[in-house]
This record gives sequence, C-alpha cells and structure tokens, in this order.
Amino acid sequence: MSGRRFRMKKQGQATGSGSPLKKDLQKNLSDLKAVLGEPDDLVVRKFTLSGGDSGALVYLAGISDKDMIHNNILKNLQFLTLPEKGKKLGDVVYREVVSITDVTEKQAFDEVMLAVLAGDTALLIDGTDTAVIMGTAAAETRSIEQPPSEPLIRGPRDGFNESINTNLSLIRQEVRDENLRFKHHQIGRRARKKLVVSYIEGIAHPDMVKEVNRRLESIDIDFAPESGYIEQSIEDSFLSPFPQMLNTERPDRAIAHLMEGKVIILLDGTPFVLIAPVTLANTLQSPEDYYERWIVGTLIRVLRYLAVFLSLFLPSLYIALVSYHPGMIPSDLAFSISATREGVPFPSFIEAVLMGVTMELLREAGARLPTGIGQTIGIVGGLVIGEAAVGAGIVSPIMVIIVALTAIASFTNPAYSVAIAFRMMRFGFMIAAAFLGLYGIVLLYIAINVHLVNLKSFGIPYTAPFSPSFPGAWKDLVLRAPMSMMTRRPAYMWPADKKSGSSGRKQK
Repeated sequence: MSGRRFRMKKQGQATGSGSPLKKDLQKNLSDLKAVLGEPDDLVVRKFTLSGGDSGALVYLAGISDKDMIHNNILKNLQFLTLPEKGKKLGDVVYREVVSITDVTEKQAFDEVMLAVLAGDTALLIDGTDTAVIMGTAAAETRSIEQPPSEPLIRGPRDGFNESINTNLSLIRQEVRDENLRFKHHQIGRRARKKLVVSYIEGIAHPDMVKEVNRRLESIDIDFAPESGYIEQSIEDSFLSPFPQMLNTERPDRAIAHLMEGKVIILLDGTPFVLIAPVTLANTLQSPEDYYERWIVGTLIRVLRYLAVFLSLFLPSLYIALVSYHPGMIPSDLAFSISATREGVPFPSFIEAVLMGVTMELLREAGARLPTGIGQTIGIVGGLVIGEAAVGAGIVSPIMVIIVALTAIASFTNPAYSVAIAFRMMRFGFMIAAAFLGLYGIVLLYIAINVHLVNLKSFGIPYTAPFSPSFPGAWKDLVLRAPMSMMTRRPAYMWPADKKSGSSGRKQK
C-alpha cells in the first residue's frame, strides 16, 4: 500500500510540473489529490450539470469561505450548461452563474494547484481541459490598529497588518493617484507567497524600480515568513552592520517615502513593510518630526542626534579619559571620580563591559517577556543590580550613571535595526578606547566613516546628502525647515518629478 501511494505521488508530481489539465475529470482529481498527498482538509464536491455532465468543486477547508462557496457558487452551478463553441467557460460562469467578482480561467495543472493552496475554489468539468478559479480565500486577519513598534503622541492610529490586501488598500486609500503602481511577485519555491512592489510612476526613477524588481526576481528560497528574509536577500552589503532598508508598520511613513520617489515592498503575512533605498539620515527621522511645527520638530531631531552621540561615545570617552587622559578631566571632577572608584577591583574597561552587558541582558529579557512583566524586569532589575553592584564595590557609582544615560539615549532612535547597529559599535568603541584611548576612538570613527561613504542602498549613497553633498536637501537633515520651504524632493533620489509643492511633502 505504501509503495502504491508513493508511485501515485510521484506520478502526480510529474503531472503538476507545468503540464496542462486533462479533459478527464476523474484523472484531474486523482492527480490533484496525489500531488497534495490526499490531505484531510481537501474538499471535492461533485455534482451534475443540467445537461448531464459531471463537475466538481475543489477547495481547502479552513482557508476558503464555505458560506461563499455554498451561497454564491454551488447553488447556481447545478443549473449550468456547457457553453457553445466559441464561448469561454469562464465567461459563462462569471456572467450567468456565480456572483463573485474574482473569476479567472486556468489551463495549467500547477496554476490550478497553487490557486487551491491559496484558498481559491477550482471548478473542474468533465470533458473540459479548462478550470475556472474563483476567489474564495478567507484568511483570518487582525483588525487595523496602532502599530505597537512605532507609537506616536500625534499622528494617525492605523497600521499595517498581516493581510497584504488590507495593506494595499490602506495605501490606495491615502494615495489617490492614477500613477500609483503595484508590481506583483511570488516568493518561495515551496511556500509561495505574494509580494508587491509599490511606487509612483513619474516620481520614482525607472532604473531604481527595475533594479528592485530584478533583485526580487533573483531570490531563491523555500519560504519567506517575514520581510526580514527579503531584506537580507536583496541588500547591497550583508557584511555591513547598518540596514540598507527601513521597515515600518505605519502607512503614513511608507506613503511619505513613496512621495520622495522611493519604493516600498509588501509581503503577505507580515505587517512590516520595507522601504528602499534609504540613507543614514532617514534612519534618524521620525514621522512626528513633521506633525509638529518646524521649531518643535527641529528641537526633537537635534536632541535625537545628541542622544545618538551619547549612546555611541559616552562609555568609551569615560574609559579613555580615566585610563589614558586624566589630565583632560577638570580637577574637581577627577578627584570625585577617583574617590568613587576607590576599592573597585576592575579597570574602567572591565567595569564598563560588565555593566553594558548587564543592561543588554535586561533589555532583551524585558523585550521577550509579556509587556507588564518586561517593564518591571527592566526597571526593577536595573535598579537592584546597579545598587547591589555599587554596594559590593564591583563598579563605581559614576559608571552606573554613565551606563544608565547610555541606555536612555539609545532608546531615542526611531529605527530599531539602526539602534542595534549603534549598540554593537558602542562595544567596539569601548575596546578601541581601552587599547589606545582617544586615539583609538578617533581611528575607529574614521574607519566607520570610510565604510559609510562607500556603502550604498540600491545605488544611492548611504551618507547622502552629507556626502556626496546635496545642499538643497539640508533643509530636512539635522534641522527641519518650515513646510513652505521644502518644495522639492530630495535631489539624491534623482526623482522624475523634482517639485513637490509646499504641502506635497507629507509625513515621513
């Protein structure tokens, strides 16, 4: 029995490899069952047409809408007669039988199989080598709610969810432009999923759009459960700690980048949409910078840049000054630091690494635990461990303050993937400071800048508009100019339509 079943599966697989459907209904049903392994959730509903011909509806229970199949399809199919020569079966079914808008014809076996696996219903009729595919997919999705990873005080409260159709409708609802384009792809050899590239024709550079689609078509993986798989497959440099694409759950942020001439990539099954290309400055910008007046937005952004500097350099500067350059510290402060470090058995580098690793462990523990417990672990754990470490004489109080300030500053970065890169580089600066002091910090900083100026995101320099310099784009860099002054799209994107208008530059 097992050998017979094995032969049936092998025969079915050969049938499904690009071969057309047969006119024998029973043979098509047998091949379909064999290829799918005769699953228990495969429903084959046979019936007889009014002319005496046999037919069958094929769908998968659980991912297909049974009520739609029963009420809009099955009730009417028994009154169907085969069309005359010259008329397509799909047209007859669409116009005279079923009340479903999504009706197509398929003649390839593998196309019918993929449609059934996606939740659609296939109509097969004896004597016909054409199947009618009806859209009956009914996957469970979350409601539209505020993105938990990107909360804002002021701004829209809607966010993407796991349904790509819902996400596309959110974009279409806001961008009422006839030039909005959706390019569809399928990703995954085993578990095929929908992927859509969206851009605005007439703004996005055609060569950049072609390059994005080319890279997506070159992906060869079995399964892409999340957009992170796509990001890692098409990025320019996998060795760089810096992300070359942004991810967001916010439709307003994705749409704002569309208006700049960029491309967004949506994958079915994940609420995280990819934005490409991006620059380092984009990773330090938040949608809320544009929802407040320009003075407030500028102040928030300057504070964010200052926080990034502190999170990167504060521990390493402490190590370098205490270990190699105590003469650069004011006398009173040097005496205070020396007094607090009395009795500490470790050098400043070991002290900083111990506290830094402890904070990273607390942060990861808090992120993996339920929300209420995670916040408690992060706050209470930090206080208890810090106080205990100082009381035991393992670390100095000044080091606890420095690590706490560093952790707080790192939370101000709006892009989580970039914040992780800065966290990794912080330890690199600490090691450089431990070996060479301030000279080590400067050398590593130069090396990182050399890497950044050579890094590209889909052909766009990662450090633009800093280097290469685009002075016109500096209005929306560290400072955020008034809306009336931001009338042109970023020049480094080479947009086809360069002018955006005083109110055309929406959120970001």
